[in-house]
Amino acid sequence: MIDSVLIDELKSLVEPGKVLLDADSLNAYGKDWTKQFAPAPSAIVFPKTIGEVQAIVRWANERRVALVPSGGRTGLSAAAVAANGEVVVAFDYMSQILAFNEFDRTAVCQPGVVTAQLQQFAEEKGLYYPVDFASAGSSQIGGNIGTNAGGIKVIRYGMTRNWVAGLKVVTGTGELLELNKDLIKNATGYDLRQLFIGAEGTLGFVVEATMRLDRAPQNLTAMVLGAAELDAIMPVLHAFQSRIDLTAFEFFSDKALAKVMARGDVPAPFESECPYYALLEFEASTEEVANAALETFEHCVEQGWVLDGVMSQSEQQLQNLWKLREYISETISHFTPYKNDISVTVSQVPPFLKEIDALVAEHYPDFEIVWFGHIGDGNLHLNILKPAEMDTAEFFGKCATVNKWVFEIVARYNGSISAEHGVGMTKRDYLGYSRSDAEIAYMKAIKAVFDPNGIMNPGKIFV
Repeated sequence: MIDSVLIDELKSLVEPGKVLLDADSLNAYGKDWTKQFAPAPSAIVFPKTIGEVQAIVRWANERRVALVPSGGRTGLSAAAVAANGEVVVAFDYMSQILAFNEFDRTAVCQPGVVTAQLQQFAEEKGLYYPVDFASAGSSQIGGNIGTNAGGIKVIRYGMTRNWVAGLKVVTGTGELLELNKDLIKNATGYDLRQLFIGAEGTLGFVVEATMRLDRAPQNLTAMVLGAAELDAIMPVLHAFQSRIDLTAFEFFSDKALAKVMARGDVPAPFESECPYYALLEFEASTEEVANAALETFEHCVEQGWVLDGVMSQSEQQLQNLWKLREYISETISHFTPYKNDISVTVSQVPPFLKEIDALVAEHYPDFEIVWFGHIGDGNLHLNILKPAEMDTAEFFGKCATVNKWVFEIVARYNGSISAEHGVGMTKRDYLGYSRSDAEIAYMKAIKAVFDPNGIMNPGKIFV
């Protein structure tokens, strides 16, 4: 923890009232959605300008004070957790969309712009910001860039990094860099912009981002299909992709659906009960596209891959079908889930999922497993729910044992231990399952260049 002299120095760098020390603020801003680490920051500081961010970083660099960036705090890897007396730099007051260019189709955002705010802004301009996920209403652009957030539209639109035209960042020495300058084509050596995307604030802080926008999709339509077995999901994906361009292809198990149904907020998609479900979305821009989707559905039924299905006929029905998938995380949060966010190549998903499912069932038969994910891009979310009678510490301890076994399988499939949630503190000890020793050494060397005194989000990604 830092002393009162340093606190006074910090207060002098920002406007009055923009440094908080009360217990409630320290607790709220010192954590994210993970529950494995207790928040213990020294202070919360709220800069309003790039100049103030630079001043904070220069002060921290001189005084050797560790800084942790804080956005919407919706992360699931503890990358925004301040557990060791760090100063939290919260970007709530840097939340404006500063400029819009209709010809370049870009919006210049401060890091505290909420994802849904940018989506709404794009819609008002007749455009579309496609990076979307359940926490869009509270996650912030700076945090999305820091973790290279993915979400439900990756199969069509890719990850956050695909939509970042340019960045302004403050490095660990307080230097301001302007990266790529919003260019589409720029072949002038290393693209430092890409280093900061997914770096979780360990190289520096994003203080401004130029985000690309796209044309608005036309007549988005969703289908929910019930599958007889897991092995049918990939043939269904292939069948639809061969006929139409999908904007999403999601997967969830009957257990995941049961948790959502128990809330009573949304109707069941159809009467049939199936062990696995796929939710796919596409633009029904013409009658021919809609007919192709129905013909493909009929083909899947004939092949025995699909038992039942429904296609949205209105905007309300589209939203209800999506709720079946989007409400899963919130619904299971009450069961203290241990989350794993893993990925392999799309073709390997069925055997990969079966192998892990069998592993957990064998060693912990009393644990309830809820599967869902963006299966169209090879990303699966393994959620182990805590038994009600089990102590939380004991539960997390057993899950840590499961982690090692799960990640050994991930490594064998040449997969990733973190597909879209980042590494943070929850995955840093397992980084070697996805990255070689040489890669990790180079990553540490890169951090040393941008953050020579190790003040920028220390202890995240690697020790």
